[in-house]
Amino acid sequence: MSRIAVIGAGAWGTGLAIVIGRGGNHQVRLWAHEKEVRDSILVGRVNELFLPGQSIPTPVSPTGSLQEALDGAEIVVSVMPSQHCRHLFQQMLPHLTPSMLFVSATKGLEETTLLRMTEVATQVIGSGRDFAPRIGALSGPSFAKEVARGDPTAITVASQDTELAETVQREFSDPRFRVYTNDDVVGLELGGALKNVIAIAAGVCDGLGLGHNSIAALITRGLAEITRLAVACGGRQETMSGLAGLGDLVLTCTGGLSRNRSVGVELGRGRKLPDIIAGMHGAVAEGVFTTEAAVGLARARGVEMPITEQMDEILHRDKSPAEAIRDLMTRSVKSETALT
Repeated sequence: MSRIAVIGAGAWGTGLAIVIGRGGNHQVRLWAHEKEVRDSILVGRVNELFLPGQSIPTPVSPTGSLQEALDGAEIVVSVMPSQHCRHLFQQMLPHLTPSMLFVSATKGLEETTLLRMTEVATQVIGSGRDFAPRIGALSGPSFAKEVARGDPTAITVASQDTELAETVQREFSDPRFRVYTNDDVVGLELGGALKNVIAIAAGVCDGLGLGHNSIAALITRGLAEITRLAVACGGRQETMSGLAGLGDLVLTCTGGLSRNRSVGVELGRGRKLPDIIAGMHGAVAEGVFTTEAAVGLARARGVEMPITEQMDEILHRDKSPAEAIRDLMTRSVKSETALT
């Protein structure tokens, strides 16, 4: 029986632990920062704080110790919020070994450096230990609640390390959770991070009372600007047409379980961001952090991202959602296939 460490017991981390543990072939250590989460799992086999109502199989053991979680682990799945990624990997360093396979399931960019999560992990491990980590990223359309209850789900693991990707595919797949492989880590990670920004915009449209025409246009043009930035950073256009691109974008922009979309809905209704975040009770909407980083990355690469720029104005510069939509619609007209 192989041992897998899942670092981060939010909704998505817990959902992945349920998937990995339900076949009975793995011993899963789920590291949870919150004591109430650990106690909830130990007493009732459920994460009442972040994923209520979803039973956690017995092969999943909660722990508050990184050393215990990582001891003997063959695969380490990092599912912490993006802004905690660097700090947690630094804490994990003494317990990491060259034989471990690392999988990042966090969808975001680091605000201060504009780095993707596999870049953060590689940088930290490479500077703190005498080996380069074998690493990949996991992404795709996957609401944690639906994954946990066993709804058929398809996602992608991307890595330049073919053996790692095939190992994760084999170990994580079951009849209700299908894992595809890809070698475009850049495209997969940027697709997963940037779709959260567009999802906030989709929520803003809904909060303003706009209809299906507006959402369809937003998703389509959002995909165009995500693709421009991904390609400029070295990703492939075809990845953006797949599960980690279009698939995840459609889900997050239209699904009622999307935290990012929900933030946008409340912004569109006139609520202020601090009040919205305060009401999320510790849950994280990654798009709030990713938006500013995405604008910085786009400027560094010379890529125009008008939707992302307007979301940044709403989130961080108190621009009204109605004014942002008006500014998007009154931009100079151009060809649909233009690069901007």
